[in-house]
Amino acid sequence: MGNETNGFTLWFTGLSGAGKSTIAEIVGPELERRGILVDHLDGDVVRTNLSKGLGFSREDRDANILRIGFVAKLLTRHGAGVIVAAISPYAETRDAVREMIGDRFVEVFVATSLDECARRDVKGLYAKAFSGEIKEFTGVSDPYEAPEHAEIVVETEGRSPEQSAQHVITQLEQLGFIAREKEEAVA
Repeated sequence: MGNETNGFTLWFTGLSGAGKSTIAEIVGPELERRGILVDHLDGDVVRTNLSKGLGFSREDRDANILRIGFVAKLLTRHGAGVIVAAISPYAETRDAVREMIGDRFVEVFVATSLDECARRDVKGLYAKAFSGEIKEFTGVSDPYEAPEHAEIVVETEGRSPEQSAQHVITQLEQLGFIAREKEEAVA
């Protein structure tokens, strides 16, 4: 078993299409395999349930992120490995969540260029944002403030989602949030 009594929050942040949810969906089962109770708080899912009715103004985005942070704090306090995948574009709001959760907060910056995110975009949101059809789109007409001191930085370009997830797991081991796996003895 791992650090199941010592909860933590993995806060995946990055542009839309960066790979936050994809990587989080790979990391979660690996943490569960290691005996950690895992809860997922995906930004899009939370927005339709916990934050229904909020728009995309800065105030509404902040309210959404602070609500996710509050739930993550409660789950972390009760020993869960909480995985949050949310754009969370503003450094000040992410810092407020960090303060709320404390030293069990692990910021994971999924660093993917705007061009690559637009290339990956199957919904066509970036094309609509570039043409002005979508207003207040993070990274295009609304700012994304990249973390300056994230505990984990994942450069996704040139890496598969599995390689990116393995990087997160390795970093969690090095930071002491999860136990290193014991090497199998070679006969």
